[in-house]
Amino acid sequence: MAALAVAGCDRQAAPDSQPQSSTAPAESAAKGEFNGTLDIASRGKEMPDFTVTDPSGKTLKLRDLKGTPVLVNLWATWCGPCVLEMPMLDKLAADNDGRLRVLTISQDIEGAAKVAPFYAERKFAKLEPWLDPENNLGFHYETGMLPTTVLYDKDGKEVWRMIGAHDWSGSRTAAMLAETLGK
Repeated sequence: MAALAVAGCDRQAAPDSQPQSSTAPAESAAKGEFNGTLDIASRGKEMPDFTVTDPSGKTLKLRDLKGTPVLVNLWATWCGPCVLEMPMLDKLAADNDGRLRVLTISQDIEGAAKVAPFYAERKFAKLEPWLDPENNLGFHYETGMLPTTVLYDKDGKEVWRMIGAHDWSGSRTAAMLAETLGK
């Protein structure tokens, strides 16, 4: 987890060093906060065989999601860019309902104690609060950065990963998803 905190969002940083969630996406992009890197080096790799839980204890085995493309987003409540992405990911999930499943998986070590209130306050339409408090996925992906978002095709094979924050509402996203979603 130390690698995630050091290389990505920094929970020890001064309050002004991370963007605030109230910033509009366009303003954030203008400030350079959406500067993620698209990486295809792991294209074709199988979806990892991990199980995540929700705040109530319900489990979800990632490999059971084959059949529909899945966008896995690793995030944390203390990560400013992660929080900025959440409304855009919710809209992306709503706009592609039935064609793309968007999983936001918290890497908060406090788990449900942090994530449940976060979701309750924001009332997302399509995002579900999944938890990975031991950071198994973060270590698996080895990016050392939050947010990290990975797209899997309907066969459970990695297509690409976005390392760092991205404007999920932009035209670049539609282009990045087109082949996988058949647009």
